[in-house]
Amino acid sequence: MQLVVMAAVLALAEVGCFGCHLKNVSIPVERCGQEMCIHTTICEGLCYNEDVVFESPEEVPEHRICNGDWSYEVKHIEGCSESITYPVATSCSCSKCNTKDTYCGRLYAHIPSC
Repeated sequence: MQLVVMAAVLALAEVGCFGCHLKNVSIPVERCGQEMCIHTTICEGLCYNEDVVFESPEEVPEHRICNGDWSYEVKHIEGCSESITYPVATSCSCSKCNTKDTYCGRLYAHIPSC
């Protein structure tokens, strides 16, 4: 019975509040004295990672993060010569953490539940 409950919790973690998914957000911007909101999408959520008891420098655990494919869109504002370029996430998935541009170490902080 405990195995079934654990399997159900792990399955829900991938699709529920923990799973990596697209989220609609609004970003307030100001151009040419006008304030407006840009509506876009971002990647949000947590990916399953195993937390090892003993950390070894020879065997670094693979950390997976919520990452996405991105494109950029341009919004032109009427009566303004400046345009706004903003990122748009087109898809999201859990992928191996890239240490070249991301901190991939352990997070020592309290993470609130959903």
